Amino acid sequence: MKILGIAILIAIGVGFYFRLTDDLVTGDRIIGIAVLASAFILMPIFLVVRWRGKKLKDYTLSEENMKKMRETGID
Repeated sequence: MKILGIAILIAIGVGFYFRLTDDLVTGDRIIGIAVLASAFILMPIFLVVRWRGKKLKDYTLSEENMKKMRETGID
């Protein structure tokens, strides 16, 4: 995941370099592909990795969780 993130950042940097050297079309394509890769490849992988082992019940606002928050003084 880290390698993919670094590769996407490098691709965005290369895209901006191409834009600075008057090759706007190629630079825009590289930046666009890097943004799409971050949105459709890196983000889902990140979400799966971070969500693994967690229970959805702990993060929902149920009556039981509301009662726990009131008891601990968190409103």
